[in-house]
Amino acid sequence: MKAIVDLKRLLAVAFVLAGVAAADHVGAQVGPPPAPEEENLRVFLDCQRCDFDYFRQEVPFVNYVRDRMDAQLHVLVTQQSTGAGGLAYTFHFIGLGALDTRQDTLQYVSQPDETDDETRAGMVRTFKLGLVPYVASTPLGSRLDVRYQGPRGVPTAEEAADPWNLWVFRARASVEVEGESRSSDRSFDGSFGANRTTEDFKLDLSLRGSYEERKFELSSGEELTSTSNDHELEGTAVWSLGPHWSWGVTGSATVSTRLNQDRAGRFGPAVEYNIFPWNESTRRQVTFFYALEAAAFDYEEITLFEKTSETRLEQTLEASAAFEQPWGEIDASVEWSNFMDDFAQHRLDLFARLEIRLFRGLSLDMDMNAARVKNQIYVPREDIPDEDVLLERRQLGTDFEYGFDIGFSYTFGSVFNNVVNPRMSRGGNGGQYH
Repeated sequence: MKAIVDLKRLLAVAFVLAGVAAADHVGAQVGPPPAPEEENLRVFLDCQRCDFDYFRQEVPFVNYVRDRMDAQLHVLVTQQSTGAGGLAYTFHFIGLGALDTRQDTLQYVSQPDETDDETRAGMVRTFKLGLVPYVASTPLGSRLDVRYQGPRGVPTAEEAADPWNLWVFRARASVEVEGESRSSDRSFDGSFGANRTTEDFKLDLSLRGSYEERKFELSSGEELTSTSNDHELEGTAVWSLGPHWSWGVTGSATVSTRLNQDRAGRFGPAVEYNIFPWNESTRRQVTFFYALEAAAFDYEEITLFEKTSETRLEQTLEASAAFEQPWGEIDASVEWSNFMDDFAQHRLDLFARLEIRLFRGLSLDMDMNAARVKNQIYVPREDIPDEDVLLERRQLGTDFEYGFDIGFSYTFGSVFNNVVNPRMSRGGNGGQYH
């Protein structure tokens, strides 16, 4: 009998709580009703580096659709690195249907010391500005308001003196230690970079280094230790020769256990031509690159060609194309390099990456790379020990390399994608930047 009474009390409490929740929900609805969904501009946000939940929360006055075929406005967001180390996000507003006569472009440039929150806030602010002329033509236009925040005494770029003269420096260092009862791994990595970028000239210098030590205890009780060093200093200077042509010089110095190189250096001139003007590079570019470099090598071990050191002249020719358009993305390149005194010692690389919307809801993703390898002049004459093969401490001789990945995705159902609900989002990022 007591159990029945307790059950009745629990049910009564549950009904009371449900009533309170319903009352709160009704109270929350008090106020001006939301605009009918059919009045909202239908937007397809096409962005690889956007926090979609944040965009939907901060810009609720449009309908987000998951397929451009259902959109009135396609917003394509592309990005490129800046000389200061930040990113330039270009928003391409492309009208569709009745709005297909209008296109606009806005840009947001992030600073290298910005937090993710500051970057996404700047991107959303740019997104809102670009939406204004399109939303203004809908019934929701009468609800728009424009506000202006006046300057706070911060000097403009022209007024501010730059003590660094456009130089930007980057430094990084890391240590990683892992271990088990019978194995341990420790590695040290570091890099330093400096660059100065203007419209007419770019100078980029970088220094990278890594050291790794791995220890294993075998079943016999013997301890196996493997170490590797890889260090590289690179530099590139590029001068603009107009909207299509560029020329420059490249150089590098390398130390690499994996490539059997005690020391290696390259230096020489290069030239590049882009079919499209460089100011269109965020959307499309087709380039042709040629470099002629003097290359000097000093090997750790004698090579298959009975060399401990040598100096060669090497040429490189590359043709590449990159398109980021409303229908998808294509990146492809073909690169040929050879030693001038022996064309049989050459390398041919092919690369392609496709992301194409075939039709409503169906997309194709493909990555492919293949190489004909005939220029491994650094391979040691002696057989590479098994432990170096297993630990990938040395690069093996080969005639070819390849890789291929293909996938299709298909989505269907409701065209709208406005609601944000991050509850129980496993994985630690709450759905950010997908």
